[in-house]
Amino acid sequence: MIRIDSRTSIDENDLRESFIRASGPGGQNVNKVSTAVELRYDARGATTLPEDVRERLMRLAGSRLTLDGVIVLLAQKFRTQERNRADALERLTAMVRQAAARPKKRIATRPTLGSKTRRLTAKKIASSTKSLRRKPPDI
Repeated sequence: MIRIDSRTSIDENDLRESFIRASGPGGQNVNKVSTAVELRYDARGATTLPEDVRERLMRLAGSRLTLDGVIVLLAQKFRTQERNRADALERLTAMVRQAAARPKKRIATRPTLGSKTRRLTAKKIASSTKSLRRKPPDI
């Protein structure tokens, strides 16, 4: 069980790891050793996540979310399996932590009397400036 906060955690049974060959650094080992990690987390079937967190997590995942509700993270930044595993897990926990934070509700505000007066004064000045640019009426 990986703890995110007091009410949120990730069950390690919901995680699936597979190792594949990575592109990028690795020298001669790049074609022989499978160091990249593909981490799959079943977000839709996760029982340890609260419903609201699960919804926000699936929205946050974006293109990393499959149609089955599985989040797929590919980690191949490092040369070793261990560091790539840690990187993928760290990225997943960061995503869940971000989803666990409740968004603040927007409080509707009204413009102050001073801002209304300033706006109307500016409109009157602009109007008088434009009226002075007009041609005088023919008499």
